[in-house]
Amino acid sequence: MAATIDWATTPAAVWRRHRSGLRVIRRLDPIQWQALTGIERQQQALARNTERFLAGDPSNNVLLWGARGTGKSSVIKALLNRYQDRGLRMIEVDKDDLVNLPEIVDDISDLPYRFVIFCDDLSFDVGETGYKALKSVLEGSLELPPENVRVYATSNRRHLMPEFMSDNLKSELRDGELHPAEAIEEQVSLADRFGLQLSFYPFSQQVYLQAVDALFPDVADRAALHQAAIRFATAKGVRNGRSAQQFYRHFAGDHNPER
Repeated sequence: MAATIDWATTPAAVWRRHRSGLRVIRRLDPIQWQALTGIERQQQALARNTERFLAGDPSNNVLLWGARGTGKSSVIKALLNRYQDRGLRMIEVDKDDLVNLPEIVDDISDLPYRFVIFCDDLSFDVGETGYKALKSVLEGSLELPPENVRVYATSNRRHLMPEFMSDNLKSELRDGELHPAEAIEEQVSLADRFGLQLSFYPFSQQVYLQAVDALFPDVADRAALHQAAIRFATAKGVRNGRSAQQFYRHFAGDHNPER
């Protein structure tokens, strides 16, 4: 499977279930690290962990969780563009294909590259079992997880699994100590396997406008630009990095963004 890919010239691949193999990603998102705004704290922590991983120092699997459209996926894409020349490689695996994760990892564990397994929009519903394969890769079983593989996942859920009020009602108080119900333990235990957890929150108006300014560096009338950008976000009902990008795609090239 992995032997068919020349990783010396291939920075990224994606798992395709129907062909039961990896497909080279030929058109990478060109987003650059310095183009991201409003998430500097998260970028700094992610860069430090990745640099330690590339250097062979102890490093963590990473969970980026929080509000939608706030840059979780973008920062992973920018990370690959920043570090691919230093040996970073990335394999994207859909949540529904995590059952194949142990086989994917087996085929890359002896290669002279550092691989990030990228799981975007990761979450599990009641009855799904794919997280069990993920657990084995995160922490190993009888066999330790490979040193050249880390998992970077994004999610809107902090604990990756659904949380119900009924789960809390099943918790018990014993000898003055609270013992969470088994369902809660299961929810928390998966997220706990990610040693580095980075939270992303909705943009303030100031941060949103900073993102807009970065996308429109040549617009002279900032007041008009900001007014149009605020109207655009208000109409969508959400103010985040994704809204700024969509505003850019809608108005880029217009001499008058007020239209």
